[in-house]
Amino acid sequence: MATNQSLKTQLANKNGQAPSTQGSTMKGLLASPSVIKRFEEVLGKRATQFTASILSLYNNEKMLQKAEPMSVISSAMIAATLDLPVDKNLGYAWIVPYGGKAQFQLGYKGYIQLALRTGQYRYINVTPIHEGELIRWNPLTEEIDIDFEQRESEAVIGYAAYFELLNGFRKTVYWTRDQVEKHRKKFSKSDFGWKNDWDAMAMKTVLKNLLSKWGILSVEMQKAVIEDNEDRELKDVTPEEDENTIEYEVQEEQTKEPVKESKAKNSKKDSAQDTMDMKFD
Repeated sequence: MATNQSLKTQLANKNGQAPSTQGSTMKGLLASPSVIKRFEEVLGKRATQFTASILSLYNNEKMLQKAEPMSVISSAMIAATLDLPVDKNLGYAWIVPYGGKAQFQLGYKGYIQLALRTGQYRYINVTPIHEGELIRWNPLTEEIDIDFEQRESEAVIGYAAYFELLNGFRKTVYWTRDQVEKHRKKFSKSDFGWKNDWDAMAMKTVLKNLLSKWGILSVEMQKAVIEDNEDRELKDVTPEEDENTIEYEVQEEQTKEPVKESKAKNSKKDSAQDTMDMKFD
């Protein structure tokens, strides 16, 4: 039965080398024919560029290097199935360390991108509200009055998110900074993203709340909401006849009825669960 360490040893032994360090282990895993094949199945010709971005992210994040290498690849595969880049500077998706493992997190730009792909949204946006800009907010009627020219300082007092569907349905939410902070303390397992970009994480939190409660969710968006910051348990499930298989289990939860998508798109955007069972030659 294979563990992560035995997997490293096996990969090294195939090359006649001693077990390698974290950085070279990640490079070796990404160069594995099985991993390359799986990414190519999802991304096609863009697989090489995507795996290069994974290695670059891993090499530049010391905290991420402390996470299980396979959990990093697993999280990156989720981003691949959603066709979102993992470059942290772009803000679409992040791979963050938590408890010795990596976790996939969707950025607010990722939520907007997935919403736009449904073709159901006329407008969608989220923005920080600075001191002096908020004139009035009625949480019952969702009437909000904002004057961005009345900004008194750069201090952010809250965050507003809004969408309007093609059928005319619209929704607005506003959270104060204190509300966001309370939510962070209650639900956030890791401060990694919050320490790096508090505003981006806050906007993602408010937008996710808006879309998951009132938005139209395609199958792709449902998967994204489920995968976003879910716990993933690394299990030793290697069959005796194959010592190179490591599987990740993703907990599922019920979601809204999906928007119908073409079979071709659904086959490409299969759940990340299908990507977790990776065999290494």
